[in-house]
Amino acid sequence: MDGAASFLDGKHDGVIALGGGSALDAGKSIALIAKQSCGLWDLEDVGDNDKNANPEKIAPVIAIPTTAGTGSEVGRAGLIVNEVDRRKVIIFHPQMMPVGVILDPEVTLGLPADLTAATGMDALSHSLEAWCSPGFHPMAEGIALESIRLVRGHLERVVTDGADVDSRLQMQVASMMGATAFQRGLGAMHALAHPLGALYDAHHGLLNAVLMPYVLKANAVAVEARVGRLAGYIELAPDFDAFMSWVLGLRHRIGIPHTLAGVIERDESFDKVGEMAVLDPSAAGNPIQFSAKEYQHILKNAFDGIL
Repeated sequence: MDGAASFLDGKHDGVIALGGGSALDAGKSIALIAKQSCGLWDLEDVGDNDKNANPEKIAPVIAIPTTAGTGSEVGRAGLIVNEVDRRKVIIFHPQMMPVGVILDPEVTLGLPADLTAATGMDALSHSLEAWCSPGFHPMAEGIALESIRLVRGHLERVVTDGADVDSRLQMQVASMMGATAFQRGLGAMHALAHPLGALYDAHHGLLNAVLMPYVLKANAVAVEARVGRLAGYIELAPDFDAFMSWVLGLRHRIGIPHTLAGVIERDESFDKVGEMAVLDPSAAGNPIQFSAKEYQHILKNAFDGIL
């Protein structure tokens, strides 16, 4: 809201959003809400809420991502934490899509290895959940496959050598492709990561990275054959176990914790996450419609390290 006020005070005609996913989402949300008569929460991605906004009053955005993970530069939404409800809210309007995007690997060169790893795993989570989603979008399937191939080829390289400009660029491309692919749907990783991020202020990409194998295992009965096809495409043995082994090995090599115990401190809010996950819009794209109890079981396994 401070950004919206600054936009109006300066009589600006657009927003340049420069930064990681949070900065891009903030910039897009400022451009959306600054001149509207409705409030920000009136534009939550529920039903036809986007019709609450006057499209003629939405300012254009140019996005310049400084991380390679969220793909927010090609997204029509922004995730904003409602600090009163302690809930991550998806703000949506078709015209939130930036009118221009600059992918410049040189602006990512200073990103530390741990954030390079976490954001890169976020890109992987987008494409992996898009690939596993039962939604129909053949083009998104192809984009997801190629994004995952790029992650396999370049994420470990760029974590090891942050000055590798080509791998930085390829990860930016993988990130943008992942966000394009998840128009097909997301899933349980994001359904859990969103409430965890809101409740514990933990890094979104890191949460997805830690949750990934536990959600894969929970979804195995529904995605085993499909993940096997994916494994073959990225030049692994064409089966589910080979892909799982690659994910576990990649996480270990780039410094992702194996459990949530090193990421959040379990408190009374922990038992609410399952119920919040069921209500998260990302849950609709999961191959299995988990109950709150089943989400809580996945979460407990991720906290205790049980695969």
